[in-house]
Amino acid sequence: MTGTSGTRTGTAPAGRGRRERLRAETTAEIKDTALRLMASGGPDAITLRAIAREMGMTANAIYGYFATRDDLVTRLIDDVYSALADAVEAAWADATAESPAEVSAEGPAEAWADATAQSPAEASAATPAESPAEGPAEDPAARILAWARAFRAWALANPEGFRLVYGDPVPGYKAPEEGPAPDAARRVCTGLAGLAAAAWPYAEPLYRDSAFTWDDFDAGLLDKVRPAFPELPPAGVALALRLWGHLHGLVALEVYGHLGRQTTSPDKLFQEELTRLLTTLGVPKSGG
Repeated sequence: MTGTSGTRTGTAPAGRGRRERLRAETTAEIKDTALRLMASGGPDAITLRAIAREMGMTANAIYGYFATRDDLVTRLIDDVYSALADAVEAAWADATAESPAEVSAEGPAEAWADATAQSPAEASAATPAESPAEGPAEDPAARILAWARAFRAWALANPEGFRLVYGDPVPGYKAPEEGPAPDAARRVCTGLAGLAAAAWPYAEPLYRDSAFTWDDFDAGLLDKVRPAFPELPPAGVALALRLWGHLHGLVALEVYGHLGRQTTSPDKLFQEELTRLLTTLGVPKSGG
């Protein structure tokens, strides 16, 4: 038998669910609108009043979702940076799963930790045929290529997000003390270090005379990299930054439209750059 109190009890969760769903949909629309405004007017265009006007909301109503413009920008950066981290980690995991080596597919850091049985110096002393089995991946080229291609694909599919994370600062924006997206930054940073770790058993002989020491790097960077890759020496961390420069440089030129004025084949340029990069590192060609 259903009484008044029973009816009220039964409908309240459904009402809350509807309100929560509508709030989530409005929040998502606010963020999408902010990115559209940035695409058309640059980072200056991200203001709560402009977003409210675009959505047909009152300025006061939008403050119920984001107390300040900086709160919105922090949320946007965290969202897009996390999406990038998801994309490159998924690419790494897929390449790991497809490799003949039974290596952990959790990500670059886990794959290195699970599979490394020797130090980089010991691995480099092995013959090229022996090194992959002792390194982070039996097919390191496949994993490096997968990560790099996923990074470019995400950036081209999400140019406003790329610009927000890596390019155009939002004027006057003050990030939280720990940064706008600390977890995503750690994941992408360790992913890049994972590329260097995958290449290191082959590249180490090229860097034996490196003058890099731990003092040459930011402490925050080392806090992310060293626990994940304890076998990677300072020269290996420098290699990660070099790899980042190769990947980020071409992708940024493409996202900002500069390559389109110079070549009709930016994809070919990127693919050949990756192939040459692997060659200079001594990483054997992928069997996949």
